[in-house]
Amino acid sequence: MLAIVALFWLAGMFLGMIAAFPIGVVGIIGIMGIGLLLIKVIRERISNEEDDYYSRNVDK
Repeated sequence: MLAIVALFWLAGMFLGMIAAFPIGVVGIIGIMGIGLLLIKVIRERISNEEDDYYSRNVDK
């Protein structure tokens, strides 16, 4: 339910930024940059075997 609300909120933000066209482009670029960084972090975490090894084998 929270994910659905977040998607509607992001869609509303994009629509609002498109409505404020010249200034809204800066916000869209910022949101896209944060999204790309988030995707990069998730992809690196999934593909990092060293982190997986330590999370399975090292006692806390």
